This record gives sequence, structure tokens and C-alpha cells, in this order.
Amino acid sequence: MTGMKLLPRRAPSAEAAPTVTDVPGAATSAPAPSDERGAKLQRGIRTLAIFSAELLLIVLALYVLGEVLGMLWVVLLPIVLGLLITTVLWPPTRFLRRHGWPPALAAATVLLGAIGVFGGVIAVIAPQVVDQVETLADQVGGGLQDVQEWLQGPPFNIDEAQIGDAVDNAINELQSRAGDIAGYAATGASAIGNALINLVLALVLVFFFLKDGPRWVPWLAAQTSRRAAPHVAALSDKAWSTLSEFIRQQAFVGFIDALFIGIGLWVLDVPLVLPLAVITFFAAFVPIIGAFVAGAFAVLVALVDQGFGTAIAVLVIVLVVQQIEGNVLQPIIQGRGFNLHPAVVILAVTAGSSLAGITGAFLGVPVAALIAVTYRYTRDQLDGKSPEVTDGGMRAQVTGDETGVRMTAEPVAPPTDRGPAPEEDAGE
Repeated sequence: MTGMKLLPRRAPSAEAAPTVTDVPGAATSAPAPSDERGAKLQRGIRTLAIFSAELLLIVLALYVLGEVLGMLWVVLLPIVLGLLITTVLWPPTRFLRRHGWPPALAAATVLLGAIGVFGGVIAVIAPQVVDQVETLADQVGGGLQDVQEWLQGPPFNIDEAQIGDAVDNAINELQSRAGDIAGYAATGASAIGNALINLVLALVLVFFFLKDGPRWVPWLAAQTSRRAAPHVAALSDKAWSTLSEFIRQQAFVGFIDALFIGIGLWVLDVPLVLPLAVITFFAAFVPIIGAFVAGAFAVLVALVDQGFGTAIAVLVIVLVVQQIEGNVLQPIIQGRGFNLHPAVVILAVTAGSSLAGITGAFLGVPVAALIAVTYRYTRDQLDGKSPEVTDGGMRAQVTGDETGVRMTAEPVAPPTDRGPAPEEDAGE
């Protein structure tokens, strides 16, 4: 201890970095708060609160709108169906009107002709269905017998008594639910009655749409201001074009699917060829999902009538036709159509079917397409691209006086930036 020297303590340097210790009041590595931090935080919280309130108001408004549409669905459904049927019947009606036919006569002629064609198709396929359903029913019984014999053999080795017990349990379960089944049957009969009423009402509306449809846009535009009239006319025209394009595309796709699948069923000697082709055609109006269901129905009929091998062949034909249609035909025929992404189509069909059943599945894609058209029009308007001006530099305008109005086209300078074409905008 006596040999140790105590060295003098070195004075701390001003340039030395402060050390972090555990004594109270020690310095930290966090930066000192600025005078603007509190004000910025208050502004951020205020902005977030305003945005949250606006979002809640929008959600509430959408909820109220959905409830109102739900209450008015009985009235809206015939109108929507009537508009979709009108898109199909308007081209021949317009042709007759341009050749001097009175509007009422042209509308009645085209409507009655369409009803006659549809009734003729039903008259042709109904006898075939009645004649061949009995044969299929007998074949179903034979198929069940084959399944029973298959279950009794290896590897299942289920004896006849166990199968009989399972059948008896199923029969008892059905008998115990006879009341529920009767209720479902009554509900189904009521739904069929309502569907017939809606169809008749839709056809009546179709007549008036065909006769007076060209007056709708001028009347609607006249209810707005002169500044808003071009947008009302342009958006109405785009919406009508979208619906017409959807119906034409799906009708063509359905015809191609029905033709080639029907030829395949005919070559394989599968029964109910014409009814299955008609089902395939109408199923095309529910994109993606409809084709899957119609193809599964055709495979099931082939399985019952011809066996497993023919069912596999029908499945291959259905898959090949649908792949050609989806990867080759659709990109060609869509062109400048509504171009919804397949994921959006599936979600629209799923949402529509969950909300309104088969009718909702049918209307899901057109509604989604109209929403996309409205969104794109609004976006282009906000970007200053003048979507109300056509490619030829024309813009709709309302002219007239107290006795009536009509739509005219006025020339304007076309905008230099029209935005991406619908083909380039397909991913949205």
C-alpha cells in the first residue's frame, strides 16, 4: 500500500461525449423536442379525426342507401331486368324506326318477335327433356345399384345390411323434416310466382323503354343545370354502352360455348344435348361461375348415362372450350369493353349471389361494370381530361325552351390528354 501513488484526477474535456449513467437527471440519446412538435401533433390528430368522421358518414350513407334499395328492390328488379332486355332488343328496334316505322309499332313488333323466338326454343327443348328424363331416371337407379355393388366389394366390404340401415336412416331423416321440406317447396313456389310477375312487368317496361327510351337522356339532362347536362348525357351514354357491350359479349361467348360443347355432347351420344346447350348459353351471362356450373351439369348427365369414361371426355371438352374462350376469344371480343379483372368478376358474382341469389349473381358483373365506368369518368374529370368530350371533339348539350328540350352535339376542342384506353385500364 505504501508503494502506490495517487495520480491527480484529469479534468473532463469539453469535447468529450456525455455518458449515460443511472443517476437521476442523466442525459439520454433521444433528441430534444422542438417547439413545433405539439402543434404538428394536434394538426395530425385533428386531420385523423376529421377523416374518421367523414369515413363514418360515408359508411352510414352507403348503409342507408343499401337499406333503401333493399326496400325498393321489388320495384327496381323489373326495371333492371327491363333495361338489360332492352339492350338486346334496341338494335332491331332502332333499325325499324330509322326505316320509317312508328316507335310504338317498332317496339311491339320486336318485343313480340323476341317472345315468339324464346317460346319456340322452349317448345323445341321441352319434349326432349320430358322424353329423356324418364330414361335418365332409370339409369340413375341402375347407377345406384352399381354403387351399392361397388361398396360391397373391396376395399370397403360394406354388407347389404349396413347399406340398408344407411338408406333407412336417410328416409327417416327426410320424414322427420317433412314440414321443413314442405316449407321450402312453398317458398320455392312463391319465388317462381314472383319471378313470373317480375318477368311480365319487365316485358311491359321493355315496350315503353323501346318506344320512349331516346327521350330519357334529354329529360334527365333537362333536370340539371346547363353545366351539368353534358356530364349527365356522357355518363348515361357510357353506362348504356357498357350494358349493351356486356350483353353482346356474353351472348356471343355463350353461343360459342353452347355450340362446341353441344357438338361434343352430340358426338359422344350424351342425352339432352339441346337442353344442355341452352343451359350453357344462358349460364354464360354469369361470367366464370355460370360456365363452371353448366359444365358440371353436363359432366353429371354424361356420368349417369354413359359412365365414367364418357364423363371424363365431356369434362375435357368443357375445359378445352372454356380455356379457348377465356384465353383467346375473350381478349379478342372484349376490345374496348368494360374490362374487369377476373378477380373483380368473381367477387362481384359472389357478392351478388350472397345478397340476391341467382338474380344477384346475374346482375353482379353489370353493376360492378357500371361502378367502374362511374369511377373512371369521375377520375378523368378530376384529372382535367374532359371525359364528356368524344374522340371527335363533340360534346352533348341541352337546347330548347319551355315546350321541350332535345340533345344536340356542339364542337369543342378535344383534350390533348384523354388518359389510357380501356384496354390499358383493364387492371383497375
